[in-house]
Amino acid sequence: MEHNSSFGVDPLDATFGAIVTGIKLANVDALDFSKLYDSWLEFGLLIFPGQFLSNQEQITFAQRFGDLEFDLASITNVDENGQVRSDPGDDLVKSLQGAMGWHCDSTFMPIQAKGAVFTAHTVPSSGGETGWSDMCSAYDNLDKPTQKRVADLSAYHSLWYSQSKMGHKPKVNSSYGFHDLDPPLRPIVKVHPETGRQSLVIGRHAYGIPGMDPEASEEFLQSLMDFACQPPRVYYHKWSPGDAVVWDNRRLLHQGRPWDMREPRVMYHARIAGDPITEFAAHA
Repeated sequence: MEHNSSFGVDPLDATFGAIVTGIKLANVDALDFSKLYDSWLEFGLLIFPGQFLSNQEQITFAQRFGDLEFDLASITNVDENGQVRSDPGDDLVKSLQGAMGWHCDSTFMPIQAKGAVFTAHTVPSSGGETGWSDMCSAYDNLDKPTQKRVADLSAYHSLWYSQSKMGHKPKVNSSYGFHDLDPPLRPIVKVHPETGRQSLVIGRHAYGIPGMDPEASEEFLQSLMDFACQPPRVYYHKWSPGDAVVWDNRRLLHQGRPWDMREPRVMYHARIAGDPITEFAAHA
């Protein structure tokens, strides 16, 4: 019996990403999921407007991509008592502000994440978008001398490093990523394990290229970021309640955008675990 997929995949005006319509993620069958997965590898980011997934439905959908690094985390400025937190000195606010820098999830852990499913529950009246940037296209468009230069370079990755630049220094193991392990050392050029495409592994957690002066390393990594994170390699999504997205963390950087933190913003994040073979990075 022939299987006819009814969902549509509409590419974004960027080097990556697509909006998917005509499908309900809570009850996708195996054949449609296989086609969705292929589209995910092709586009790196799939946006599903108006899904209104429950927390359990979000977890179940994320599990179809693989084991989870963690099943669900709230990304929000609203505490468990329903109070909006906006004090710039609040650790929660500092974490949210840190995530407004371009980054790749879990590069500061021994195993980098494969991807994430993200949903919007409460959104502010303006701002609070999420941006993504295509590191495969960024690598492809580097000039040949720069491609040759980065081919053998690596950088350390640390959440301590990225947050300390904002004056945020919480206690060890106080929250996810603030561990006492040595920082992973990751090659700046990564080969995607499923598509074979090369990409840049950079972002705010990256620092300290071995063999390079710290200041020169900082300047070089920033120059790569400045080149990579510009049109047509970027897309910003304006959230509506009920939207869901899934992105490939092995290809894309992402960032939150500022909003008036006196307004509530409630998002949920399910993180897909990376393959221990292809996403592992030991410290030096």
